Amino acid sequence: MELKQFVQGWRWAVAAAVGKHSYTATWRRLVVVALIVSCGWARPAAALQGAAVASAHPLATAAGEAVLERGGNAFDASIAVAAALAVVEPYSSGLGGGGFFLLHRAADRLQVMVDARETAPSGVAMSQYFDKEGRAIPGATVRGGTAAAIPGLPAALVHLAEHYGKLPLAVTLAPAMRLAREGFQVDSRYAQIAKLRESFLRSGVNTDVFLDRGRAPPSGYRLRQPALGATLERIAQSGRAGFYEGPVASALVDAVNRAGGAWRAADLTSYKVIEREPVRFEYRGATITAAALPSAGGIALSQSLATLEGYTLGAVGEPATDHLVVEALRRAFFDRARYLADPDFVRVPVAKLVSREYVRARAAGIAAGKATPSDALGAIPEGASRAESQNTTHLSIVDSEGNRVAATVTINLLFGSGVVPAGTGVLLNNEMDDFTLRADLPNAFMLRGGLANRIEPRKRPLSSMTPAFVEDDKGVLILGAPGGSRIISQVLLATLEYLRAPDVDLARLVAMPRYHHQYWPDRVEVEPQGFSAEWRAAMTGKGHEIVVANRRWGNMQAVFKSKRGGAAQAASDPRGEGVAWY
Repeated sequence: MELKQFVQGWRWAVAAAVGKHSYTATWRRLVVVALIVSCGWARPAAALQGAAVASAHPLATAAGEAVLERGGNAFDASIAVAAALAVVEPYSSGLGGGGFFLLHRAADRLQVMVDARETAPSGVAMSQYFDKEGRAIPGATVRGGTAAAIPGLPAALVHLAEHYGKLPLAVTLAPAMRLAREGFQVDSRYAQIAKLRESFLRSGVNTDVFLDRGRAPPSGYRLRQPALGATLERIAQSGRAGFYEGPVASALVDAVNRAGGAWRAADLTSYKVIEREPVRFEYRGATITAAALPSAGGIALSQSLATLEGYTLGAVGEPATDHLVVEALRRAFFDRARYLADPDFVRVPVAKLVSREYVRARAAGIAAGKATPSDALGAIPEGASRAESQNTTHLSIVDSEGNRVAATVTINLLFGSGVVPAGTGVLLNNEMDDFTLRADLPNAFMLRGGLANRIEPRKRPLSSMTPAFVEDDKGVLILGAPGGSRIISQVLLATLEYLRAPDVDLARLVAMPRYHHQYWPDRVEVEPQGFSAEWRAAMTGKGHEIVVANRRWGNMQAVFKSKRGGAAQAASDPRGEGVAWY
């Protein structure tokens, strides 16, 4: 490698982190070259034809590409990307959180969902969340020790390395370790979010690491997290034991309990990821694979598309089509609220809910020109569910062999519970807010809840995260997004447009305007751009209440691999700061 190329790569790395350089393919390549050299890696001779990576941050995408350059497969790359995101997007994901990894192994066409969802601690009690008068304690599920569930992401990274990857964790975690120790220059997105949560970070447990002398840092500030780097190294050296046992585990339990929680050492040592059969179904000649419970996403996607299969659809954005999509979502979210929860704790009639007979019977009440009032579908009994935060992240990867990963990971609300146990650098989640406290207490995202998703020791809260694969004659689309309950509608809209269009335009799919309906409240939310006055009038004329959101939502990451020649392409949502490489 020429010295000039190396120096150019490092210059771009600085510029990219500051956000002052456009992310052209040439410059993306240079930053990966610099990353490879900095980790002491030599570039392999084998080409990466047909590989692609899309993530919510350019440095995380570069980490994934570097691991592929090193000879790793898509599963190795997903470890590198998820770990890097844990460093550069602490407001959205991290070692203190969890998520779902949807995998496809090309050699034997195995498809599996690695469930790394967080679990409630064994010592949890409802008295932690209500006062003596039975009133919910403000903030108990969103900040401090009572908000934190047992993390699953570290176990997932180890599981992927041991069962699916080709490279050791010392290699796949190296980019994240470097970013944590040497630091990275925060972008404008980080600066804005830190400003929004400045007082929260000042009052948290060791969360001042994310600030600059007690203030939200400006774009370009170098954020160093040496303690997080040390924890990543422990995982690289000792696997699960590096996080779930020993000094890191002791620090986690001590900090959470000092902050009002009820963790036990056994909660960490007994945590397990679960391999689950994904939801898989056919729609108009395509095979769709998506996350299974405790994600509601796959079931809702299956129900929505089965509902729409009986209609002639136009493009998303045409009122006649959008009316039908809204009605499909209305019914899917009604069933989400009635039935769905952790399948290890609640008997969920999945086979019935995704059967064509059931869905079509439910769809019989749809009128082409008139909205169905949500109350007409029935009341939500106790046993309904809630949805998680919008502050999540997603990555999509395919390698030259055709192995692929769609993974959505989260710590829930921005900067999680606000607890960083001393010496670990691990920002803990506030996923306890994803459980239902009581049927009459909707969460911050206005989703009604009930007791199927109530808090129970070692239970996993219901989620809307929807990593998915869509396969048809063109090839395979790998996608997902953050956005809380809006994740499901994002994936649905992108799937419909992908299958409708003869050609694949990923940039358009991830950028297209979005709308959402979730049964209750009975309204159609739309992004502030992209829907004309005529469209709103047409939908209102059908009886839909239209509410324009104050900002755009989601941060979709998509990869496509063609069946004709195996070429790959990728796209990152323009709503975020991510970068796609292919």
